[in-house]
Amino acid sequence: MPKRTTGDQPEFKPVNVSAAAIDIGSKMHMAAVNPECADMPVRAFGTFTKDLNDLADWFKACGVTSVAMESTGVYWIPAYEILEQRGFEVILVNARYAKNVPGRKTDVSDAAWLRQLHSYGLLRGSFRPDAEIATLRAYLRQRERLVEYAAAHIQHMQKALMEMNLQLHHVVSDITGATGMRIIRAIVAGERNPDVLATYRDVRCHSSLETIRAALVGNDRHEHVFALSQSLELYDVYQAKMLDCDRKARSPDRRARKKRGKTGWKAIQTTHQDQTGQHARLRRQDRAVRRARRRSD
Repeated sequence: MPKRTTGDQPEFKPVNVSAAAIDIGSKMHMAAVNPECADMPVRAFGTFTKDLNDLADWFKACGVTSVAMESTGVYWIPAYEILEQRGFEVILVNARYAKNVPGRKTDVSDAAWLRQLHSYGLLRGSFRPDAEIATLRAYLRQRERLVEYAAAHIQHMQKALMEMNLQLHHVVSDITGATGMRIIRAIVAGERNPDVLATYRDVRCHSSLETIRAALVGNDRHEHVFALSQSLELYDVYQAKMLDCDRKARSPDRRARKKRGKTGWKAIQTTHQDQTGQHARLRRQDRAVRRARRRSD
């Protein structure tokens, strides 16, 4: 029985002769098509919108129907969206999978090798939701970033209060709650009398008026009040931007719910609730730590 040498390669037959591929870059994209369709099967294109439209025109002229590209950073997004709008089937490929396929020759470009694998059907596309769900996901991710930015300014407000020795975080479970925000806004507005500040206590607050009054006797300095004022303003800005994200997300939600039915809508709601629940759990853990510290004191 004849033995196979290490140089022998298995014979593959192309299953998609109209396949193309793009090696994504920050300033230049290298595109490859079937060598039988063009005299120059590998070409370089810029990243401007006009260049991407020229790339789509070249693919159309070469009879391309399916395009593979590696998901490199965020540089792939404009090319993906333009090609998808022009009617191409576009798949995203994890670069690790393409590199792990044996048999590549050293003189073959990345784009040509990616096209060859795609023509043989050896590439597995990454998950990419349809346009409506992708839009909704973008709004939710933007909102998640805004929540993180706002949380940083909560810490800045607490630091400014500590520098004035206003122990507000010891008498309220959350300084961004009803009682905490009323008191902080009054301090920024110029109120310094602890008796007056204590009257902003919400009826649901566990601490008494006397305890809150004692915690709000501090050492006021203009620079600390200035820092508190700026942190409060930035916190309010991010809260307003989060509301903008919520309003933007409602319209795509309705379209997706109408199109996909209750099952798809429940999946969208679950994703949003998971993100909101994660932030709520972190806040509960932070409050538990503060309560434990007060008991130990």
